Amino acid sequence: MASIVDRIKRLLRSPQGQKARARAERLARDPRTQAKARRLLTKFRGGGRRY
Repeated sequence: MASIVDRIKRLLRSPQGQKARARAERLARDPRTQAKARRLLTKFRGGGRRY
């Protein structure tokens, strides 16, 4: 049975995986996406709580 890491590697080598990777890289460069990610991390870390 293939490990999860092997499955991910195989996916990233496939054409579908290449498209997903390109989309993820494009989204990572977008300032709006970066802001969303920062807000989400702050929420999970417990910062920014208002009572």
